[in-house]
Amino acid sequence: MKKYLAEMVGTMVLVLMGCGVAVSLGCDPVNNIPAVVGTALAFGLAVVAMAYTIGGISGCHINPAITLGCILTGRMDAKEGCMYMLFQCIGAFIGSALLCLLTANSVLDGTGANDLQDGVTVLGGLLAEIIFTCVFVLVVLGATAKTNGATNNFAGLAIGLSLVLVHLVCIRYTGTSVNPARSLAPAIFQGGTALANLWIFIVGPFVGAACAACIWKLVDPAEK
Repeated sequence: MKKYLAEMVGTMVLVLMGCGVAVSLGCDPVNNIPAVVGTALAFGLAVVAMAYTIGGISGCHINPAITLGCILTGRMDAKEGCMYMLFQCIGAFIGSALLCLLTANSVLDGTGANDLQDGVTVLGGLLAEIIFTCVFVLVVLGATAKTNGATNNFAGLAIGLSLVLVHLVCIRYTGTSVNPARSLAPAIFQGGTALANLWIFIVGPFVGAACAACIWKLVDPAEK
């Protein structure tokens, strides 16, 4: 149970801090580039912080796509993985609810929900989420692999920095999800097109995670 609670807390922090910075800075990939950089850093730093806080307890997935990658590569069983995903979503709802409480008592508005950006088609958004989730989950699988030398000693930093990089590229397309839990709660609180397009930010990351698992199986060394 402690693993599941750790995942809940970690995902809560990720959503509260990452989406909170996006709302506070007014993240706009066209008209407010500094806010884009700040938002990317916020998500990456949140992952680094949580990796060194709960990594030794649960592995710090705080992302159903990462959990799916671990299931498909045999690092955890499906039952435990489903419980991880459930508590990740609960944590995301707590984080999003706290952010809504803060914005309701200020001049700020929004929940940091993902949505298709101006000029981006449904297919474009879906491809972006698949591609960049694949890259991100592949980094996670490689950085934490016991068969990949000593890279797992710095896994938290590598994963956090890769998430910053993914956000810098992908925010202009979808606001960057690569995490179904991170998208689910804010979209439900915000409604509108964010909720209508929510399926993109669930299907895309899961497909991307499956692709990453397949790639890692191909390149993973046979021996520790």
